[in-house]
Amino acid sequence: MSKGFWMSTLSCLIIIGLGSGGAYIIHRSAENQLAGQPLLAVQTSAKTVTPVAKTKPQKTRKEIIEDSQKRVVTIESGSGLGSGFLYNNEGDLLTNAHVVAGSAQVTVRTLNHKEYKGKVIGIGTDIDIAVVRVQELKKLDPLPVAERYKPEIGDEILALGSPLGLENTVTTGIISGLGRSFDIDSYTYSNLYQISAPITHGNSGGPLVNAETGEVLGINSAAATEESGIGFSIPISSILQQAREWSKTPMTKLPAIADGDEYGTDSGGAVGDERDIVAYFYQSLSNGDYVTAYSLLGSDWQSGISYENFRAGYLNTGYITLDHLSLEEQADGAMVRVEITAEERRKSGTVYQSYRMSYTVGYENGELKILHGKGKKIQ
Repeated sequence: MSKGFWMSTLSCLIIIGLGSGGAYIIHRSAENQLAGQPLLAVQTSAKTVTPVAKTKPQKTRKEIIEDSQKRVVTIESGSGLGSGFLYNNEGDLLTNAHVVAGSAQVTVRTLNHKEYKGKVIGIGTDIDIAVVRVQELKKLDPLPVAERYKPEIGDEILALGSPLGLENTVTTGIISGLGRSFDIDSYTYSNLYQISAPITHGNSGGPLVNAETGEVLGINSAAATEESGIGFSIPISSILQQAREWSKTPMTKLPAIADGDEYGTDSGGAVGDERDIVAYFYQSLSNGDYVTAYSLLGSDWQSGISYENFRAGYLNTGYITLDHLSLEEQADGAMVRVEITAEERRKSGTVYQSYRMSYTVGYENGELKILHGKGKKIQ
């Protein structure tokens, strides 16, 4: 394939953010075999019978999906929404760095819709991986990891995550290419798996799973374009050692993110900067908590619209995902810009509409508020 083709293709690459573990696999010849001892023959009056080593029945595709989904989570942070998965029995989740960038704490939601606070204990600045610890998930069985996997084009795979906020979604495909490398923003991606399973915003950090064994092969991290159907996954074998180092020795201070801002959310979960209140506003709308969302608006905005009319304007809106959340400091506050994708229920059916929004955020009576906002559709 020509260098020119890849250069033109890579110019369209996107990180699929706003929008994955390490268990040792032990192979046994028989379930009841003693370490270092042979299986014993059983004597009968007629003949000697040598028992046949039992093999664990292979899981069906459905069973692999069901087992995997229990260990995959949705992650919400100041950067938006992504995915992650349990990779050890310490309650540690693997995800992409761009999913949690700028947040010391994140919200983690499991398959049964329980929510927990997660602490970022390790994050890369040039490699797009991070580890989030959730104490309440400690001792749960992690996803098995294919540490010595040798990929071949045509291997069947499953991609799990929360694309566009649609939690517990599974897409299927194959490994369609090997050895892909490129740079996106501050991250360097090397020796990636190219996959045909459709992935998009919200899939970031989710696991790429072997459809035959249920083992994690990689972390889904980027897509060529929204329409291409080509995604890219970081091989789990290339980042597992770094993840384990963070789990063993968590970072005492997280590094500054790309634009130089420090991580804003402290251990108490307080709002760290103006981006967090905008992310919280949309999280509240997604959860149907219109009272909280309305309370985040400044008095001038509230004077122009009653709570009843505010609520009515969002009743047909489902989940909202965020992307490209940025901050521009101003003399009297800050300008927060964000691109959102909203699930909108219309008479013709459900559509996903994207918008580019700008908000003026500042303090009012000692509290941070969203003072004004405007936006337009992205065609």
